Amino acid sequence: MKMIVGLGNPGKQYEHTRHNIGFLVIDELARRWDAPPAQSKFNGAYSVIHRPEGKVILVKPLTYMNLSGECVGPLMDYYGVEDDEIVVLYDDLDLAPGKLRLRQKGSAGGHNGMKSLIAHMGTDQFNRIRIGIGRPTGGMKVPDYVLSNFGKEEIPVMEDMIKKSADACEAWLKAPFLEVMNDYNGS
Repeated sequence: MKMIVGLGNPGKQYEHTRHNIGFLVIDELARRWDAPPAQSKFNGAYSVIHRPEGKVILVKPLTYMNLSGECVGPLMDYYGVEDDEIVVLYDDLDLAPGKLRLRQKGSAGGHNGMKSLIAHMGTDQFNRIRIGIGRPTGGMKVPDYVLSNFGKEEIPVMEDMIKKSADACEAWLKAPFLEVMNDYNGS
């Protein structure tokens, strides 16, 4: 069984913000796979999908970004998901829009959602897909930037990145994450 977690914030006002890029990838996978309606448990919304490669759980923590681990840790325990059977999708200020960076381990890099996951999982040894959103310009503060919607000119780049991230998740169901990293890093 594998688990794919998209980080974001619940609520209509956050739906299409930069911080919710992880949720948007989960939505894309749910659409592609015709996922059943999400269940609610452990402060999250999740669907269990039966794929040819095995069961996959798509997860959106509903705890708000900074408390994401409060959902993911207990859900992993409940389903018996191991650290190497999870991939986490989240926004990254240090990557240009349109860039992906896949890693098998690492620090939170200042991302509060990842800090919470690492704290609740007790490890930083898990797969992740960092999705570039770039840094704010014109003196905009980071919290305002990550909670703002994508600009009209950014939408085609972000839609492409959502599709590439979903493609990488699908590739991971068929191949080791290291192989997927080699194919998708920097794309």
